[in-house]
Amino acid sequence: MLSIQGSTRSGFCDGQTRRDFLKIGGLAMGGLSLPDLLRVEASQGSATKHKAVIMVFLPGGPSHQDIFDLKPDAPSEIRGEFKPISTNVAGIQICEQLPRLAQMADKYTLIRSMADCEPGHDAFQCLTGRSAKRQPPGGWPSFGSIVSKIKGSANPAMPPFVGLSPKMGHMEWARNGDPGYLGVSHAPFQPNRGGGTDDMSLNGVSLDRLHDRAGLLEGFDQMRRELDASGLMSGIDSFNEQAIGVLTSPKLLHALDLSREDPRIVSRYGKGENKNRDDGGPRHTDHFLAARRLVEAGARVVTLGFSRWDYHSDNFKQLREDLPLLDSALSALITDLHERGMDKDVAVVVWGEFGRTPIINAKGGRDHWPRVSCAMLAGGNMRHGQVIGSTDKIAAEPADRPVAFGEVFATLYNHLGIDVNKVTLNDHSGRPQYLIEGGHQPLPELV
Repeated sequence: MLSIQGSTRSGFCDGQTRRDFLKIGGLAMGGLSLPDLLRVEASQGSATKHKAVIMVFLPGGPSHQDIFDLKPDAPSEIRGEFKPISTNVAGIQICEQLPRLAQMADKYTLIRSMADCEPGHDAFQCLTGRSAKRQPPGGWPSFGSIVSKIKGSANPAMPPFVGLSPKMGHMEWARNGDPGYLGVSHAPFQPNRGGGTDDMSLNGVSLDRLHDRAGLLEGFDQMRRELDASGLMSGIDSFNEQAIGVLTSPKLLHALDLSREDPRIVSRYGKGENKNRDDGGPRHTDHFLAARRLVEAGARVVTLGFSRWDYHSDNFKQLREDLPLLDSALSALITDLHERGMDKDVAVVVWGEFGRTPIINAKGGRDHWPRVSCAMLAGGNMRHGQVIGSTDKIAAEPADRPVAFGEVFATLYNHLGIDVNKVTLNDHSGRPQYLIEGGHQPLPELV
């Protein structure tokens, strides 16, 4: 772990000095030390383009029948207030609150029959593809942690797994993913873990401080002077010296610094609320842009959470606030990937933990409904412009082609070049575990 120290503050009870730290390294290198990775690069040559996945979690359970699976012929207490609109793909309709996404339906696939949702508020299933019940010793690792373990870093200056969801008080179900039995070396690098800040932060180093280039460089120079004075620099080999150079590289910092982006691109993503709402999750539209910049810079998996979709009351009022923001941010991300030639290398998945009840309750809301939910997949060089599965007349049950979370995860692993039928990882007891339970395979409609 490399630590760059900031200003001194009041001390801890154990006598240690309280400081601001910028820490990069130990959790980010997929279990190999950076010198090891550099040695591998030197012997095998640098990699070219890498495959990546952006996972967008909609915490709280979005109402599938109001977003991607409207039922205009159902009774009013079921169909709700929104009307469907046609997309640029014949026969596919989505909510009228999503006009931008409607004009690019050829670039994504809707799954209307996610059928094995767990009933509780938890990102676990969306991040692992598994039930939280009956876990092995150490617990099931998240998708990003598994990719970190198997694939390592695509670029030694970038962590393979980045989680952009901030800590949200008691709502830990909107988290980034845990490494489980793979251990902390495969945990997500979490630049926003403080939560509730107006600016994205990197372990306490805000973008305001990142803008202070002189101050940042001064910290790096001070570290190098201290290493030279201690004789450490002269005592390590060239790979270790290069490792320190990479860890002090601004690559990760620049990826997170959205002021470096073309303002016209930034405006595409819309202006969200970059703070935590009193009733739940933040509406960080700029996290969608940060995710694109991170995978472009070398991250393999980026997770983010957007808003809070647990609308037991005032469902349509809240959707009128959230859906336009999701429309602008998600359409901008998909457009960006295509314009930059990244759409074949980067897959995007969007979903929540379950759906909502067919009947609107007395408070104008919809309650939890794990029997069916929806999802969207984009990019990844898949066959898009289609809908997989359908629900019955009131969006209460799958009518055909029920889809399991494991099938979606198998599809994402396949995109990354990982064979779920062959690859296993050992849990804490030494028992080999397959990446997908139930023998699920990639969605044949997409691959």
